[in-house]
Formats: sequence, C-alpha cells, structure tokens
Amino acid sequence: MAADKKVEAKKVEKTIVVGAQAPNFIIKDTNGKQIDLKKLSAKGPVLVRLTCGCSGCDKELAYFQALHRAYASKGLTSLAIFREPDDKVEEYVKTKQLNMLYAVDSKGDSWKIFQTNTMPTNFLIEKGGRIKAIAAGCEPSGLVAEALSKKVAGLLKTETVDVRKNVQDK
Repeated sequence: MAADKKVEAKKVEKTIVVGAQAPNFIIKDTNGKQIDLKKLSAKGPVLVRLTCGCSGCDKELAYFQALHRAYASKGLTSLAIFREPDDKVEEYVKTKQLNMLYAVDSKGDSWKIFQTNTMPTNFLIEKGGRIKAIAAGCEPSGLVAEALSKKVAGLLKTETVDVRKNVQDK
C-alpha cells in the first residue's frame, strides 16, 4: 500500500568539493555585465566569496581586500557575491571602498549553485576551474584570509603575503 511506504528524502549528492570542477556559474554585476567563472578561471585563480554585510563579514572584509591587493597583479581575481539588497550593497561598497569584482544575489541562488548555506563561504578555484579550497564560516580576526593567502601564493608560485599583518599595520 502506498500509505505504508516510507517516503525517502532525496539526498542531493555534494559535488562542490575540493578537487572537483567548479560549477558553471555566471552572474551579472550591478551594472548588468556578465561575470563568467569559467572565463575568469581560464585566466588564473579565482577567489569567490559568498558573503553579506553582517558585523563578522564586515570585520573580515579588510583581510580579503588585503589578500586581493596582494595577489591581483600576480593573476588572482577576487569576486564577492553579496546576499543583500542592491541599494544596501552599493552604499556598503562605497563606504568600504571595495576594490574587487562584486555582484548581488539577494535571492541566494549562488549559495544553491555552490551547495552551501553557510555565510560567508570562500571558494578558491585554480586556473582551469578545479576547486583548490573551501573555507566556510566567519573569522573576524583574519585567520581564514591568512590560510587562503598561503594557498593562493602556492597556486601563483609566489611568496605568501601576511594579510593579517598588512591590515593591522594600517
């Protein structure tokens, strides 16, 4: 009988893991220009940061901006995706003088594509599109950015920059 059958919840296989190919992902920036992860990662490593403007993410932002500044000229592209309304993000970007690519995804579709509910979550994607590292959760003292800085330096075959020291020295 149908009533006696147990309805099994469909388990979604986690495919966004370290070592896997990054998802096909395209998002529009606030000017309507398409940002295509595949095209970005064809040029070099990409750091995708799914974030918001909460106090923890706000404190962490300085470290991720320092990370971006340290490695952008060596080939790193940083992309912040905010889960906030457009007008709030625009004000936040101006106030924080954000110096990296960014987009707004107030519906949270990016979180579904990257198979995460945690905010923030950072995905370091190596040239060619393979996921090198995933760092989930907020760490306002810069430890996550520091760990990712070491991995970025390894991908770019360059000296590691101490992003925590760079922020603290400002």
